[in-house]
Amino acid sequence: MTRIDFYTGSTDKLRTACQLSHKAIQNGLHTVISLTDAASCDTLDRLLWHYPDTAFIPHARCDADDAEQTPVLLCCGEEKFPHHDLLISLHDECMPFFSRFDRVIEIVGTSEEESRLGRERYTFYRDRGYELRHFDLNKANES
Repeated sequence: MTRIDFYTGSTDKLRTACQLSHKAIQNGLHTVISLTDAASCDTLDRLLWHYPDTAFIPHARCDADDAEQTPVLLCCGEEKFPHHDLLISLHDECMPFFSRFDRVIEIVGTSEEESRLGRERYTFYRDRGYELRHFDLNKANES
């Protein structure tokens, strides 16, 4: 069954996606990052070329010819994926295809509305019996 991790308190959801996808690559996982629109996809594409500062994260769009060999894929509207290790969702609702993945990361921002929508997604997964974990990025930044 899919494991769901919530990362709450993100002040920059795209940068958080960069950090988490970098960590996933270090752990040998293939990652799909699902974005809400083409503009966000373009912005994240540019960020990944410079993250971390001394390198870049190998990535491509889901529909690229080399998508199957690429560790991080950026998707906006696609529902066919060449690998299913990790889904990082930057949506305000649960994606209908989430259960195809071994693990899902939901990134929640800092606004009241984002928190409310995050709680709705958490409840959705919990009520269906998914294993849930929570990471508060505010507490992680305090240490």
